[in-house]
Amino acid sequence: LEMEGNQITLDSLDKGTDNPAFSFEGEERHHEEYGGPSGETREERRGEGKGRFSSYCRKALQPASKAKHFCKSHAKVLKRVVLGLLGVAYLCYFIAACYLNFQRALALVVMTAVVVFFICWSFFKKHCGAKVLLLLRPVGKCFQKSWPWLKWLLWVALLAGLIAWLVLDTGRNPEQLISLGGFCVLVLFLFACSKHHGAVSWRAVFWGLGLEFLFGLFVLRTSPGVQAFQWLGDQIQIFLGYTTAGSGFVFGNTLIEEVFAFQTLPIVVFFSCVMSILYYLGIMQWLILKISWLLQVSMGTTPTETLSVAGNIFVGQTEAPLLIRPYLPDMTLSEIHAVMTGGFSTIAGSVMGAYISFGIDAASLIAASVMAAPCALAMSKLVYPEVQESKFKGKGNVKIASGEEQNILEAASNGAAASVGLVANIAANLIAFLAVLEFINAAVRWFGEMVNIQDLTFQVILSYVLMPMAFLMGADWQDSPVVAELLGIKIFLNEFVAYQQLSTYKKNRLSGLEEWDGNRKQWISERAESITTFALCGFANLSSIGIMLGGLGSMAPHRKGDFASLVLRALLTGICVSMLNACLAGLLHVPTEVGDCVAFFSTANFSTTSYTIYTCCKQLFASSMLENGTLSFTGPWAGQAESVLWLTECCGHYNHTSC
Repeated sequence: LEMEGNQITLDSLDKGTDNPAFSFEGEERHHEEYGGPSGETREERRGEGKGRFSSYCRKALQPASKAKHFCKSHAKVLKRVVLGLLGVAYLCYFIAACYLNFQRALALVVMTAVVVFFICWSFFKKHCGAKVLLLLRPVGKCFQKSWPWLKWLLWVALLAGLIAWLVLDTGRNPEQLISLGGFCVLVLFLFACSKHHGAVSWRAVFWGLGLEFLFGLFVLRTSPGVQAFQWLGDQIQIFLGYTTAGSGFVFGNTLIEEVFAFQTLPIVVFFSCVMSILYYLGIMQWLILKISWLLQVSMGTTPTETLSVAGNIFVGQTEAPLLIRPYLPDMTLSEIHAVMTGGFSTIAGSVMGAYISFGIDAASLIAASVMAAPCALAMSKLVYPEVQESKFKGKGNVKIASGEEQNILEAASNGAAASVGLVANIAANLIAFLAVLEFINAAVRWFGEMVNIQDLTFQVILSYVLMPMAFLMGADWQDSPVVAELLGIKIFLNEFVAYQQLSTYKKNRLSGLEEWDGNRKQWISERAESITTFALCGFANLSSIGIMLGGLGSMAPHRKGDFASLVLRALLTGICVSMLNACLAGLLHVPTEVGDCVAFFSTANFSTTSYTIYTCCKQLFASSMLENGTLSFTGPWAGQAESVLWLTECCGHYNHTSC
C-alpha cells in the first residue's frame, strides 16, 4: 500500500509512525510547510490545540510515570522497607502493651509467639532446610536400619504407659472404664464391618486414634489445654455477640431477643462472611495445609483425602471437597470413602456458631471437631481399606483451591450472600423436621393407646433402643435414656434439633431446677452433657445423605454410582466416629468440684436458684437428721448456727423428707 504525498507504507505502519502534531518539532515543521498560522484551516488549528494539550498532559504525567517505573524496578527493596517499618511499629506497640499490663497482653504475647515461630520456621526451611537434611542423611539411614525393631520397642513402651495411666486414673473414677469399654466395642464393630479385613493399614488406624487421644488429653486434662480452649471459646462467644449489631439494626432488639430465627440464624450469616474473608486472605488454606501435613506424615494417607478431612474441621461436608475438586474424578474408592466420612464426622464452622449461641460449651465443640479429623481418617481406613493404587500416593504438589474474589469486600459480600441458602435450608429443615416429629409422635401415641400404653413417643422408643450405646459411652444409667433420645434425634432427624433440646436440659440444670419432675427427667449430669455434646457433633444423619450425594455428584458427575455405593457405609462410620469422641470425652472427663457449701451459703442469695444452690441443698438435706423431734446436722453443717435457716431456705425451693 502506497499513497502519494505522505508516502505511507505498510512497513511504516508496522514500525509505527509519529504524528507530527504531538511534538514541538512536528509543530514547527507543520508551520514551515504551510506558511505559518495564516495558512491554517479551522480543523488544522483544532488539531494543533489537541496536540499541545496532549503534550502538556504528557509532561505533567512524567513524574508519576517515573515514580511508577522506579517502584517497579525497586519493588523488592521497597517491600522490605515497608515490612521493616511495619515490624518496628508493631514491636513498639507490643513492648508498650506488655509494659503497661502484661497480664492483659498475655493473649497478644501468645499470638505473637506463634506467628514469629512459623515465620522463623519458614525462613529456616527456605534457606537452611536442604543443608540440614544433607547433614542428617547419615542419621536417617541409621534410623531406617534400626526402625524394624525400634518401632516395636516404641509400641510396647506406649502400650505400657497407657495401661499404667489407665490403672492410676480410673482407680479414682471407676466409671471411666465403661467409656473405655465402649470405645473398644465401637472399634471392634467397625472392624467387623470392614470391606477388606486383610488390607487394613494399622499404621493409619493406631496413629489416628493416638492423635485423637493425645489431643483430647491436652484439651480436657492439662491446665494449659483447658485454659487455652476455654479462652478460645470465650473469645468466640464475644465475637459472635457482634452479630447483634447487624441483626438488631435490621430486625429490631425485640425480635432478636424473643424470636429464635432472628436470634440464632443471623450468626450463620456473620460466621459465613468471616470465613469467606479468611479464605480470601489465605489464612484458612494455611491452617488446613498445616493440619493435613501433620495427618499425612503420621498416618501415611494420601494428600487429597487428608486435605479434605482437614478442611472439614472448618467448613461443611460439601465445601471441603471443593478444596480437592480437580482430583476427585481420579480418586480411589477408599479415598472417596474417607472424604465422605470426614464430612459426616464433623460440623461446619458456620453452624457451630449457632450451637454456641444455644449455650452449648464452645470449647467442647471446637475440641470435638478437631478430634474428629484424625479419628475419621483412621476409622475410614479401617472400614474401607485401600486396595487400589492411588494416583496421589507420595504426591507433594497437590494444590489447594482458592476463591476468585478480587478484593476483601467482594469476599465478605460473597460469604454473606452464600449463607442465605444455608440459613433458608436450616429454617426450612427445622420447620419440616419438628412438624414431622410431632406427627410421628401423634401416630405412635395413637398406636400405643390402642394397647393401653400411655405417652408413647418416637423419642421414648429411641431412648430404649439406643440406651445401651448411651451407657457404653459413659452416661449414668439414669441419664442414658435422655442421651439415647438425643442421639436418636441426631441420627434420624438432624443435630440442630438435638442440640436445641440439649441446650434446654443444660439451662434447666444451670437454673437449679429439680432433677425429676414426676417421672420426667428435667436435666442430665454435667458428665452426660459433655458426652452428649461430643456425640452430637457431626453431620451424620439420614438427611445429610442427599446433601452429600448432591454436592459430590455435581463435582464429578460420572462417579455418581461410586458415591451412591459408598454413602451408607460412610454414614455409619461417621456416626461411630462421633460416638468414639464421646467415649473419649467420658474417659477423660473430670468432675467439677462444688467447693465449700458452708462458705457459699454464707453469702448466697436464695431469691433465685442455681445448680450450685441445688447441689449444696442436696448436701444439707443428706446431713440433716431428725431424732426424737430434735433436728441435728452432721459433717461440716454440724455446729453451724445458721444451718436451720439454710434448711428452711432450701425447703422453699426443693422438696425433701427433711422439710
